[in-house]
Amino acid sequence: MIVKLYEKNPSQKEVSRIVEILKDGGIVVYPTDTVYAMGCDALNVRAIEKICKMKGLNPQKTNLSIICNDLSNISEYAKVNNAIFKLMKKNLPGPFTFILNATNNLPKIYKNRKEVGIRIPGNAIVRALVQELGNPILSTSVRNKDDILEYSTDPELIEEEYGALVDAVVDGGYGGLEPSTVINCTGDEIEITRQGKGELKE
Repeated sequence: MIVKLYEKNPSQKEVSRIVEILKDGGIVVYPTDTVYAMGCDALNVRAIEKICKMKGLNPQKTNLSIICNDLSNISEYAKVNNAIFKLMKKNLPGPFTFILNATNNLPKIYKNRKEVGIRIPGNAIVRALVQELGNPILSTSVRNKDDILEYSTDPELIEEEYGALVDAVVDGGYGGLEPSTVINCTGDEIEITRQGKGELKE
C-alpha cells in the first residue's frame, strides 16, 4: 500500500492512517532528509524483532536508531550532557545520527548495546508521524549495500520491492542516496564515525 504525503503540508488524515498502522505493530517505509527508511514504533519489541529479522540485523551487534520529533524528550531515551545537547541543538533537525548512551526507558532489545542512535530528520513527514504516534520510531535505511540504487530512491519501486513485507510505503517524493553523518558521543571525545550528508556545526 502506497500513501502519498507532501512534506510542505502532510495530510492529517493520511498521517493518522499511517500512525494507526504503527500503533498496531506495523512496519512502514517513509522518507527522511537522507535516504528512505523503514521503521516501527520504537517501543514495540515484536515489531523491532520483525524489522531486524527482515533486514538481517543482530540487535546485539548493531546500533539501533530512533527518530524523535524534537529535542524536548530525548533525555527520556538517551543520556545527554550540556555540551552534547548544545551540539545537537545546533545541528538538528538535520541529516545526523547521534550515538548516545541509552536510558532505562527503552526496551531491553536496545540495551544489549547500551547505546542508541538519535535522529531528528529535517523532513516534516516523518516528524509528523512521530508527533502523532507519541513514541519515537525505530529507523533503519531501506537500502542494502547490494540494492539497485533506483529501488531505494523511488517510492513506487520501493513498494514493488518491499510491499509484501511492510504494511505501508509513504510516498514523499524521490529520496536521496547519501546516508546521515554518524557522531559517536559515548566516549570522552565526540567522534564522527561516518561522514555522510551534512557538515557538523561545532
